[in-house]
Amino acid sequence: MELFLNVLSALLILLSVLPFIRNQHWIFRVPEFMKIQLLILQAAVFGFSIVLVSKDIWFWVLNTIQFGLMCYHLYVLIRYTKFYKRKKTSKTSQSSSKVKILSVNVHQFNTEFSRFHELIAKHQPDIFITMETDSKWEEANRKLEKQYPHTQKMTLDNTYGMHLYSKMPLQKSEIHFFVADDIPSFESHFKTEDGRDFILFGVHPPPPSPTEERTSKERDGDLLCVAKKIRGTKTPTLVIGDFNTVAWSDTSILFRKTSELIDARVGRGILATFHAKYWFFRVPLDLLFHSSDIFVDRLETLEHIGSDHFPILCEFHIDPVAKQVQKDEVKTLKEEEKEVVDELIVEGRKEESDNRDRTEHPH
Repeated sequence: MELFLNVLSALLILLSVLPFIRNQHWIFRVPEFMKIQLLILQAAVFGFSIVLVSKDIWFWVLNTIQFGLMCYHLYVLIRYTKFYKRKKTSKTSQSSSKVKILSVNVHQFNTEFSRFHELIAKHQPDIFITMETDSKWEEANRKLEKQYPHTQKMTLDNTYGMHLYSKMPLQKSEIHFFVADDIPSFESHFKTEDGRDFILFGVHPPPPSPTEERTSKERDGDLLCVAKKIRGTKTPTLVIGDFNTVAWSDTSILFRKTSELIDARVGRGILATFHAKYWFFRVPLDLLFHSSDIFVDRLETLEHIGSDHFPILCEFHIDPVAKQVQKDEVKTLKEEEKEVVDELIVEGRKEESDNRDRTEHPH
């Protein structure tokens, strides 16, 4: 038992330390998704070790490091709980009408279309974005177009299809391919009922994993291209979608600083969206960032629709008062971080170019 606990303790320490290494290979990036699970397992192993393991030098070394890492995980995660104090505001005479947006990765191979349609009928969003929507999903969702006549579509069968449906007219729309010609990002311009302009970005970059992208280069480059495009925009802006990273990752932090947007999860809860079928492995991959002149009234995950992701629902209003209240939550890049961002974008584009060359000229 002692040997088992010592080996498990060392493994948990290794998984906790790997994300500190600035390497984009999936081996180093995937463990940063697991911070909640690591904290739970470390607490259990720490407790059992106190009771069952001999108090030799290895006990003190492993458990001192383990305790320090547990404190670090708690320090990071506390921001994403309701215990974290954030400034709040309510509607004022300058507030816009509320807008309700729903975002969901439907899972391309999920064919429970009716469960998704029931979800839309129940929650009645003004706008909804779907990810992993292929030709079958587009066909199934055409019945919704009577109620949601304004659409933006990129139908793909590579699990990166994306569709937007809206009751509100699109003022302008654009589909970007920032680092890869098969990974779209949506830019959609709207106007609220009372005439307030806002921009909605939908994103779904590829994850680093042994079964998909070997590194996080395309994901990081894609997200940071979106962030750079947003930076300096005067129009109220939201970014929503399956980021394939967690809110506390280095990539998310760079995204937040580059775009100068606010992470809507801070002070609201973890709101884990993936994996819908395995509760212990759930992590928050579907994120929402917004500009300081937007106040998020409601952010929550919704019921299971047969996908491996839970849908996420956001209600917000635009208010110049919110900008003043939330200004301290806006973070900006340091000079050295600007260089890192530029390098990551170059690496992301180069990775796509290299992948394409390998496909066209296989060895």
